[in-house]
Amino acid sequence: MTSEMWDERYATKEYVWAIEPNQFVKEHLTDLDPGTAIDLGAGEGRNAVWLASLGWQATAVDFSAVALEKGEKLAADHDVSVNFVQADATTYQAPEQVDLVVLSYLQLPADKQSVILEHAKTWVRPGGTLFVIAHDESNVADGYGGPPVSEVCYTVDRTVAALDGLDIVTAEVAERIVDTPDGPRTALDTLVIAKGPSESNN
Repeated sequence: MTSEMWDERYATKEYVWAIEPNQFVKEHLTDLDPGTAIDLGAGEGRNAVWLASLGWQATAVDFSAVALEKGEKLAADHDVSVNFVQADATTYQAPEQVDLVVLSYLQLPADKQSVILEHAKTWVRPGGTLFVIAHDESNVADGYGGPPVSEVCYTVDRTVAALDGLDIVTAEVAERIVDTPDGPRTALDTLVIAKGPSESNN
């Protein structure tokens, strides 16, 4: 989808996504020591705002101006400071290495996924964290919600391969329970957490 298409989708008074952080972001990142963070493909900024509330110096990157405007409102409502940057995730370059890079449901074709992941891994400081959560390809046939086609979904193996050189901490297909009018359903997500190698290992 183009930035204009996402602008149109975000052009509602209500938030398109929840204003709370993604459940896996909260589960796995709460105990990290705050530092500098980039949320790539941040949408309306819910994860970046949550990180900022914990003391992180967070940068939220998205190519939708409308989404970022809503992110700025969300940050103001939570009385936190977030650096919002309008940029295409496929071409954005971090100005310096950071302690945390988050990619949360960034829907792109497989070739662009690999390009972004290979860029993102160079932004992670030694000992820093790269966190990826995305719709898994298996979700199209076996899960609930998410894109109806596998072309913009992720796989654990492909994600891990793109992060060669980092230390993989977690690599799994994670189950996410979604409440629906017909009862709870299960979505299947690619979850990969990697660490930048310590300088002593370089």
